[in-house]
Amino acid sequence: MESYRAQIIVACVAIYFVLCIVVGLWAMRKTKSARDFFMAGRDLGIFVTSIAIFSSAMSGFGFVGGPGLVYRMGISSLWIVISTTIGYAICFFLLGKKLREWAVKRDSISLPDVIKARYQSTTAGVLAAVAIVLGVMGYLATQIAAMATVLQSLVSGLTAYGEVSLFSCALFSTVLLVFYCVTGGIIASVYTDLIQGVIMMVAAVLVVLTAIWTVDGGLAGISEILVRDDPQSMSPWGSKGMIGCLSWYFVFALGVAGQPHVITKLMMTRRAEDVRWTLPATIAGYMVTALLWIVVGLTMRALVVSHAYPELANADSAAPDFLQYFTHPVLAGIVFAGLFAAIMSTADAFLNIGAAAIVHDIPVAVRGKPVKNELKWARIVTVLIGGTAMLFALYSREMVALLGAFGWGTFAAALVPTVAIGLNWKRATSSAACVAIASSLVVNFSIRAFNFHVPLNIDSGAVALLVSLLLFIGVSLVTSNKPDLAEH
Repeated sequence: MESYRAQIIVACVAIYFVLCIVVGLWAMRKTKSARDFFMAGRDLGIFVTSIAIFSSAMSGFGFVGGPGLVYRMGISSLWIVISTTIGYAICFFLLGKKLREWAVKRDSISLPDVIKARYQSTTAGVLAAVAIVLGVMGYLATQIAAMATVLQSLVSGLTAYGEVSLFSCALFSTVLLVFYCVTGGIIASVYTDLIQGVIMMVAAVLVVLTAIWTVDGGLAGISEILVRDDPQSMSPWGSKGMIGCLSWYFVFALGVAGQPHVITKLMMTRRAEDVRWTLPATIAGYMVTALLWIVVGLTMRALVVSHAYPELANADSAAPDFLQYFTHPVLAGIVFAGLFAAIMSTADAFLNIGAAAIVHDIPVAVRGKPVKNELKWARIVTVLIGGTAMLFALYSREMVALLGAFGWGTFAAALVPTVAIGLNWKRATSSAACVAIASSLVVNFSIRAFNFHVPLNIDSGAVALLVSLLLFIGVSLVTSNKPDLAEH
């Protein structure tokens, strides 16, 4: 079996790709309207919703970027895992019932719809839509880059084909993602989440056990090797340092409540009361799958340091290389299939919310009515967004995890004040919402575009979130609501 390792892994992935096409075509038959395309008919049960939520946060960011970040920075990224786990609880507390109630009462099919209704402000709705489109580009590029990186690693293992270019893998990945989203919309995404979530919870445990057995002495042996090589990487703060890790804690703990691909799932549930059961299931699933994030990254670094494996040319190759060369080929094939499912379902969610922002939110805010043939235009715009994100993924030199952190920070800074706080604080005003969203975009993109140095490894998203929060609260206190703004 080992002599056919590459073929077995690729065969498992190919079977999954065929399943994707089948799921997409099946979902297309259930997608009759824009509401189905964007909201899955608001008919998701507890189990499907909980898996869809934690899968959306893991995706290529967690399964490819996470181990790569651990490989490069040591324990630092553990703070992302801890923060996100706490963030789910904060998110459900603030928005678990509130967001769905607003969506149902106002007949909203997107977050900008909710923001426009809450603040009675066209400007706030348009700014939210623009923030979502910009954040989508960073985060969708993360998924495409992750999928292309893994696909290149797999196909290049088939010596008959030789080295395959990253561009070819990115193009194939984008075409498959766009087909999947265009046919099935969000329905295809959530049911693929269900498939991959179950696969990854089981496979993560098996992969972690394999990783521990790969190095003599297990976790203790891995720790000893890494401490001898670089003591700081195994310290509580890792190589990012205390302030840098705390900035991640800030942006990821609060930021869950501002991730549209996560919180829109709360608008799709069958009943608002289901949230009490959805939260523990979401946290349990996330914590199990996050084991793969940490342990695989540490194991690959230990193998490289001990000269049992050559230095990685790209840190994002940590998880793909470990699965290809150190796990049973069938297990590797199943995990890779689950990995592609995670990437595709999350990419589908981003394509979906990006299309909703352009086709539904901005026209409704500006013209007061949706475009004609909304479902048709949603599918056309999906193709355009996918192509643009592919170019962003190819020409960005960021690691997958850092691209994901940028997208996360963009969403968090723009939407946490306006959505998570605004739906719970009647004093919040439309002026504050507009100022918070605009300032978050200016700060976040200025730091990136002009390469401003942020001291002490502080995450740029944390800076943008802090600025938007302070301005949101401050402007709300000095401006006034419209007479009926706080009522719903």
